[in-house]
Amino acid sequence: MIDLKKDIQYIKGVGPNKAKILNKLGIFTLEDLITYYPRDYEDRSNIKKISEITDGEKCSIEATVVTSLNVRMLGRYKSIEKVIVKDETDNCMITWFNQPYLKSQIKKGETYRFFGKMQVRNGVKQLNSPVFDVIEKNNNTGKIIPVYPLNYEIKANTIRKIIQNGLELAGELEEIMPDYILNKYKLMSYNDAIKQIHFPKDFDYFRKARKRLVFDELLTMQLGLLKLKGQNNKQLKGIKYDENVNMSDVINDLPFKLTRAQLNVLEDINSDMEKEKPMNRLLQGDVGSGKTVIAMIAAYKAVKSGYQVAILAPTMILAKQHLENFNKILGKYGIMCVGLVGGMTAKQKREALEKIENGNTHIVIGTHAILEENVKFKKLGLVVTDEQHRFGVKQRSIVISKGENPDVLVMTATPIPRTLALILYGDLDISKIDELPPNRQHVETYAVSRKLEQRVNEFVKKEINKGRQCYVVCPLVEESEDENTQNLKSAIELTEKYKNEIFKNYKVEVLHGKMKPKEKDEIMEKFKNKEIDILVSTTVIEVGVDVPNASLMIIENAERFGLAQLHQLRGRVGRGEYKSYCILKCNGGNELIKERMDIMTKTDDGFVIAEKDLELRGSGDFFGTKQHGIPEFKIANLFQDIEELKEVQALAIQIIQDDVNLEKEKNKLLNKLVESKFTSKSEITI
Repeated sequence: MIDLKKDIQYIKGVGPNKAKILNKLGIFTLEDLITYYPRDYEDRSNIKKISEITDGEKCSIEATVVTSLNVRMLGRYKSIEKVIVKDETDNCMITWFNQPYLKSQIKKGETYRFFGKMQVRNGVKQLNSPVFDVIEKNNNTGKIIPVYPLNYEIKANTIRKIIQNGLELAGELEEIMPDYILNKYKLMSYNDAIKQIHFPKDFDYFRKARKRLVFDELLTMQLGLLKLKGQNNKQLKGIKYDENVNMSDVINDLPFKLTRAQLNVLEDINSDMEKEKPMNRLLQGDVGSGKTVIAMIAAYKAVKSGYQVAILAPTMILAKQHLENFNKILGKYGIMCVGLVGGMTAKQKREALEKIENGNTHIVIGTHAILEENVKFKKLGLVVTDEQHRFGVKQRSIVISKGENPDVLVMTATPIPRTLALILYGDLDISKIDELPPNRQHVETYAVSRKLEQRVNEFVKKEINKGRQCYVVCPLVEESEDENTQNLKSAIELTEKYKNEIFKNYKVEVLHGKMKPKEKDEIMEKFKNKEIDILVSTTVIEVGVDVPNASLMIIENAERFGLAQLHQLRGRVGRGEYKSYCILKCNGGNELIKERMDIMTKTDDGFVIAEKDLELRGSGDFFGTKQHGIPEFKIANLFQDIEELKEVQALAIQIIQDDVNLEKEKNKLLNKLVESKFTSKSEITI
């Protein structure tokens, strides 16, 4: 049995140089290679008559060469090759570029099979740069050809050949799913599914292969989440908080009124906290919906019941902002808060650690610094993680282990349609804040082309002259040699242009992920303190600080971002009293881009946007493993496969109810599958 973890460079046709290129595509092992699924297929099996083919159609023809191949040189290295072919219905011109060697391959009087795109100009048919085979062979035509996601460094034919070599080397693949499931759901074998997903005999085989592989991915994810939930539910007795500590003491004292949605969520949390089972709740709330105040009120109940609280924030500056807000609201009740972030002096840190260990502080607000071994709580009762995708299960469990089965509240501003949230966050109970506070500003959103750049720049000056500030977000940090990204605005390049040309009378700074945390915090602090007029940034500001004075968000190459991400970025403005705007600059305007930008201009409901994002772009982009950490979806699409997902969820619940740890003999393969997906690459963040 071949080792599927075999390094990719040792596969026939690869070697060290190509291995580096494949690594960029996420292919490191033989297993990665054979599970690098096509994104599309070209049907080259359907042979058409020349007379039937229309302009712009991709087609396969069988035709006889009726002229010698004519090679015309267009300079030293450039050439054009032309030949006329015909079948019994019509003839057509075939054209190639810079392939003079074809003179020895294309023979007059011989019949070949060609596949390419037909052009019809003034009644003359022309096939441009087709691939071809002699009739006896089916290397490039006469079959369904897989189309893979690629970068500019590798050709389509090359990756196809390497995958073919990989499949041959892998041989007969072991089954990874129990027989009782295969039989019940009439699933193709794993070996056949992998082979047929790459090189299907026909589209019926492709559908069966896809069904099997989608089933595997969804079932593995569901079992992993439910198994985790089962383990959480099996935990020792949790904390039963004091029923006499009323959240309403804080609610009635707030300088603003909570929304009905916030009050409903607090009811859920209060009910959880008064039960002996540890709370394990996901709080979903759109940007600006008021999740932080929910955490404060839950923290109040925990502290007044005699426990400490840990608040994990994704960035130092956000931790500082939380510390300020918690002190403002909870300080009057004698509740002591301390910050624990990188950059503290040794003395500050030592004093903070002593207070935490001896119980002289009630709420600890910090970044990853809270996870360190020397952070010891006297009586930890509640753990809140803000922006869950920055903290994995492993990290969350480190904090939880610092107490005895504390309650856990996980907060996210990433809007996920409820059906999917129930499925993806299977180990957590879910609450949702689905309305914004009445004082939240509507952000007017416009999608514009490059032609309006001058007008946009004038508008920026107008806003800054009013005393406002502006964010400009770019998809890249610096110039890239990748031909797919050369037209993107680079944050560093744009900052220089702004400083030296367009906005030289204004204060412009740059912020990006390659900067040190201290540098980022200093820049953000300056922006917050109005010392910077225009902040050019990458998406590091997506989860960020309240800057009420910032009224304008400009997003360069907006077509390169997901809708959910654009919505998050837009949420950085409109946080104060001033009228706010978001301008989406687009390069190119195909129908899909127009439709996506249209959604952004018409709604600011994050959940509507999330649904649409999922529908238009698929789950591969929406639930990137880097962001959400769930096992990677290589083939399943959570929008397209929603019915299969519901079916699989029902099966997963049934399996876990019968065998919570997947210990039974019949589930050994399932347990192996779940373990491999959830404990190897994945740092799940649920």
